[in-house]
Amino acid sequence: MTPDQYCRDKAAKSGSSFYYSFMFLPPQKRQAITALYAFCREVDDAVDEIADPQVAAQTLSWWRSEVENIFNQTATHPVGKALEEAIKHFELHQEYFLEIIDGMEMDLFQHRYDAFKHLALYCHRVASVVGLLAAEIFGYQNRQTLKYAEKLGLAFQLTNIIRDVREDAERGRIYLPAEDMARFKVSEEDILALKQTAELTALLAFETERARSFYQEAKTLLPKEDRYSQRTGLIMSAIYEATLDEIEKDQFQVMKQRISLTPLKKLWLAWRTSRAEKKHP
Repeated sequence: MTPDQYCRDKAAKSGSSFYYSFMFLPPQKRQAITALYAFCREVDDAVDEIADPQVAAQTLSWWRSEVENIFNQTATHPVGKALEEAIKHFELHQEYFLEIIDGMEMDLFQHRYDAFKHLALYCHRVASVVGLLAAEIFGYQNRQTLKYAEKLGLAFQLTNIIRDVREDAERGRIYLPAEDMARFKVSEEDILALKQTAELTALLAFETERARSFYQEAKTLLPKEDRYSQRTGLIMSAIYEATLDEIEKDQFQVMKQRISLTPLKKLWLAWRTSRAEKKHP
């Protein structure tokens, strides 16, 4: 199996919404974004799939070394080798990869956030930085597009947090800011007990509106001349916003089931969004 095949397999098996947006990219960009996605999956899995926090931390430390190897063209992991090829063609900054790892490491030692401003740092590291790297791969003329990518990454991560309240609680993690929980009278105990209360429903409705505001802000920031080159991000946005809509239609019953779109719905949204942007290159 080649490094690129390994990355494609990693992306396909994840079933992620991102995978469907990559289909409409030319080969060189598709190779680079798939390698970036596989990197994010590897370091995320190191935290979520390894039970011992110390072993997980050691794995992340190994990946920090591998990032240095990537930029020295001496990578040993298939994902590292695929990224070696990507950095030959795109301006991907080494410090961004290290910042993603820093964000993943926060999951090992920080399971609560007092205020949204504290959560925003986590979201920046695990999502907005990925958006900045992706923007470099997709291409842009106007540097304001980087602000768009940062806000869109924040919106994506907030959507993940809303969708995955139950899954995170089962791992002992609560990403919903404590100040918001207090405002809506939602207790840690109820979340950890996986209770779907009226108070939690109200809180999730509030967080959904916050996420939507970031989607809107991101779209407002995207310069017209970069819409076509950044259409992959717009595809991702369409899929994620549709997921939020489904969660709302289900009355935010995230403790009862994990809401997700069917592969066919994701593919249709990807095709529709790509087709719409092709009309305005």
